[in-house]
Amino acid sequence: MKTNLSIFFALWTALLFSQQQDTTALGTPVTLNEVVLEARVIFGSKFVARNRTGSSYYISPEEIEKFNYTDVSRVLRAVPGVNVVEEDGFGLRPNISLRGTSPERSAKITLMEDGVLIAPAPYSAPAAYYFPTIARMQAVEVLKGSSQVQYGPYTTGGALNMLSTEVPESFGAFLNTSYGSFQSARLHAQFGDSRKNFGYAIEYLNYSSDGFKNLDGGGDTGFNKNDLVAKFRVNTSPEAKIGQALELKFQYSDEDSDETYLGLTQDDFEAEPFRRYAGSQEDLMTTEHVQFTLTHTLDFSENFRISTVAYRNDFKRNWYKLDYLTLNGDRESISDILEDPIAFDTYYQVVSGAADSPADALSLKNNNRQYLSTGIQTKLDYHWTGKKTFHDIEVGLRYHYDDEDRFQWLDDYAMVNSQLRLTTEGIPGTDANRISDARAFAAFTMYKIKTGNLTLTPGLRYENMTLGRTNYGSSDPNRTGADISERENQVDIFIPGVGFNYNFEKLSVFGGVHKGFAPPGSEEGENPEESINYELGSRFALGEFSGEIVGFFNDYSNLLGSDLAASGGTGTLDQFNAGAVNVGGLELLLNYNLLPGNAKWNLPITFSYTYTDTAFQTDFGSEDDLWGEVTAGDEMPYISKHQWNATLSLEHERYEINVNARYTGAFRTQAGTGPIPDGEGVASNFILDFAGKYHVGKHLSLTANIINLLDETYLVSRVPAGLRPGHPFGAFAGLQLRY
Repeated sequence: MKTNLSIFFALWTALLFSQQQDTTALGTPVTLNEVVLEARVIFGSKFVARNRTGSSYYISPEEIEKFNYTDVSRVLRAVPGVNVVEEDGFGLRPNISLRGTSPERSAKITLMEDGVLIAPAPYSAPAAYYFPTIARMQAVEVLKGSSQVQYGPYTTGGALNMLSTEVPESFGAFLNTSYGSFQSARLHAQFGDSRKNFGYAIEYLNYSSDGFKNLDGGGDTGFNKNDLVAKFRVNTSPEAKIGQALELKFQYSDEDSDETYLGLTQDDFEAEPFRRYAGSQEDLMTTEHVQFTLTHTLDFSENFRISTVAYRNDFKRNWYKLDYLTLNGDRESISDILEDPIAFDTYYQVVSGAADSPADALSLKNNNRQYLSTGIQTKLDYHWTGKKTFHDIEVGLRYHYDDEDRFQWLDDYAMVNSQLRLTTEGIPGTDANRISDARAFAAFTMYKIKTGNLTLTPGLRYENMTLGRTNYGSSDPNRTGADISERENQVDIFIPGVGFNYNFEKLSVFGGVHKGFAPPGSEEGENPEESINYELGSRFALGEFSGEIVGFFNDYSNLLGSDLAASGGTGTLDQFNAGAVNVGGLELLLNYNLLPGNAKWNLPITFSYTYTDTAFQTDFGSEDDLWGEVTAGDEMPYISKHQWNATLSLEHERYEINVNARYTGAFRTQAGTGPIPDGEGVASNFILDFAGKYHVGKHLSLTANIINLLDETYLVSRVPAGLRPGHPFGAFAGLQLRY
């Protein structure tokens, strides 16, 4: 591990000095225009992202529109340092990792929409069963490195901020429709306008599919999602001495998806990868999400702004799904059955519908939960100019409360002629019956000083949180308190960081060091996840050629794993100490226009590569632990060592053609070293996507998209229970209207 990093930093230094010596060939240095940013954005543009003291990436509206994606996994593939473990093929519940953080349900990164925490319960239950629909987003910001101490509570890997459609400056209307394989359809409409003192934007999105898996006995394996967003803004006149604006945002979404935790055995996947067993025929996820935000901005001058956001997110969901089987008094989980179908052949025959069962043999769990996330945050931004210096100070405060209310029960079924028949209806609250909650106060200050070509950004974050759990027990569904148990854990921590950026004549060098942090669980005395994180990088330009190279190293003193059913655990959400871990790697981004200076044609190519090396520094665990028996030197599971993404676009004023190629290297599902054993990993895959657009006129465009152009059949995951495939070949056509 350390040898690999030493080699990397030696190569990076050699590259840096070689670039310094050949200054005549490189572009001129970039000077950042200083602005006070909006409340909802991290950096707001590619220009600002490329000039931060920390590594960052801005996915622009043009990039999002190129491929018309509805799957956030595909959108994020272009960003170096991002690792995504797929699950359902549509990106409904992504597993996102930044710089080697645990990807399970994106629970170890700070997720935001318009600068507001968007995970269901970011402190007490962060596993993101709700994820905003990427198809309605205007842009996406990915922040890594030292300056992320502004955003928390998760500061190790980075922050992901999705920007919803803003209120337009003048009247505009947009319609985007498509239809294609597996009866997949999309209808996306939006319109809005601004006047002198008022503006609004209304947006609706429906996305649905019958699914690409084949359920034994027939039936849909797809989903239907609705998303509605409305924004209303009132503001002072432009000539007002002190500018003010008040914006109300309302968002509502719901989802019905015929999705399951039940995958396939190894043999069945190899024979028929898109099969769904009869035992999953009743599995259904239903969700509903409501968000209100009220944002007030106060502009005292061009140099001084205070922005305040009050927010509330309500989310409820019930994933009704097969959980375990009981035969002859012996209970087995679906994960164990599919992992060893020979040892559990009798159970496997029932799950697959090949054999009948007695009453109450198959237990389907109502994973019924409600979440609340609410709070208020304010940010002060002030900058001034000295004789030869520029200064900017940003101060933020947030009070936050969230909770997760688990009120679950089991229904028991029999398998009869490959059909599930309800034999015993469960009593709500007799499975999990508890409330987890968190109260948190966070504050940060970031100071930027710029003198000559050097920019420094020291910052400090403070997090104070109380994490609690009240368990009423399965024998008290009415919550009388007869069998109540409570626990509480308190955390108080300072999170420092410092970054720098230096513009040489023809390139810039940036880097920094900061403390990584992730909250623990509610078990009293449980320690948080902590690390010290380093990065060093360079941005450069040579005519039409530009790029970025970054090395990073995260030194975990205490990595936390989470017992999630989604990653093959029992679903308690309890965290466990994984000890010391080193995570290091390399991120590379290259851009080049193959037709420079051509007035009619544009042929840009973008290439990104990520190398991630992980190593446990201590032994821990047992055969029953989620990641298996861990020995010092073992690699972390679920992290691909090598991955790259390339996009080639042919652009003309009347049409455009885009091709995206991505490679995801093999990764482990159990910790280990050396070759990945059979049954403990996911093989590498190479996927091509295609998108085309023809502009009929100023207002009308025709679109075409192909997912998985080569029709590659590939495995994406072995969890939650069994193997599951990625999206097969799919072709879609549509039109866009814009006024």
